[in-house]
Amino acid sequence: MKLTCGIVGLPNVGKSTIFSALTKTPASAENYPFCTIDPNLGVVDLPDERLDFMADVFQPKKKIPASVDFVDIAGLIKGASKGEGLGNQFLANIRETTVIAHVVRCFDNPDIQHVREDAKTEAGIDPESDILTIDFELAQADLDTLSKRNEKVTKQIRSLGAEEKKKYTHYLSAAEKIKPLLEDGKCARMADLSEEEIDALYDLHLLTMKPQVFVCNIDEDTIASGTNDYVETVRRIAGESRSEVVVICGKFEADLSDVTDENDRKEFMESVGLKESGLTVLARHVYHLMGLRTFFTGGADECRAWTIHAGDKAPQAAGVIHTDFEKGFIKAEAYTVDDLRQYGSEAKIKEAGKYRQEGKDYVVQDGDVLFFKFNV
Repeated sequence: MKLTCGIVGLPNVGKSTIFSALTKTPASAENYPFCTIDPNLGVVDLPDERLDFMADVFQPKKKIPASVDFVDIAGLIKGASKGEGLGNQFLANIRETTVIAHVVRCFDNPDIQHVREDAKTEAGIDPESDILTIDFELAQADLDTLSKRNEKVTKQIRSLGAEEKKKYTHYLSAAEKIKPLLEDGKCARMADLSEEEIDALYDLHLLTMKPQVFVCNIDEDTIASGTNDYVETVRRIAGESRSEVVVICGKFEADLSDVTDENDRKEFMESVGLKESGLTVLARHVYHLMGLRTFFTGGADECRAWTIHAGDKAPQAAGVIHTDFEKGFIKAEAYTVDDLRQYGSEAKIKEAGKYRQEGKDYVVQDGDVLFFKFNV
């Protein structure tokens, strides 16, 4: 499954506005439901001050950041799990993602219609009801998936007996834990599951098992404080559902995305009390929720951030650069960006005894700077 983050939520909560600001790719953002039908895809560079620092040191010809793939998925409504509002199509789009960014409207604006059940019925601003609506639809879709798997497992156990049942020990215990939650419209990720039970559910790609970050879309008047009653409601729900929270003003971020000069961007953010873009924070959260980490390579030609999975060992990291590096891996020469920050150059790092030689069993750490030796 491709590593992507699906941006979901009710219609008109700001998903497409945030997506367009993230990717600087125009996406439909009209004031009516379901203006987004086919999912929009976008690759977002991951800002990283560590890469910027390395570029200042090495003065390379090129600087290449890591990236995150985002998918803007059309608004879900009540009844989506039964096909309402093209719900089946949209749920399938969510199933193909790795992480969910659930945009929740946390601002008042009488000029922007807010709907929960259908395009004709205006709904009040109520983040808890909005979240419960989306969670219920995702849970019902997962319950259907679970029921189909349970039928298949039951038939296999009946035909093959007790030995076959042993194969499904972890699946059966996991299913027993998550089914009551799904029936109650809650998320499967809230269940207390062992690693074996989580692995047993993996191939179902349950929607409510996916890591989730709530994106609180606020108005410009709330940027300075970063919170309001709506946001605090979302924070409470996030704590209960094992989700994270990022607060963003979609309108401000859309305006900021049009500012290309870095000094002007900094001044624009400082004018509202921000040190960094909310979208930068969101991209960073999503990157880590996907289980991704970054190592770097540096030199006069290029400074680059490379993406690996948490727990990857040195040969796997080398393979991200080129498959031959992994096949013929000999060793990795390593130091950290923090070492470079402290000592100022690779030569000084070596003098300080911080320049390391790492072998095949070395687990690469986020922030490592690596140079690979290989022989093919």
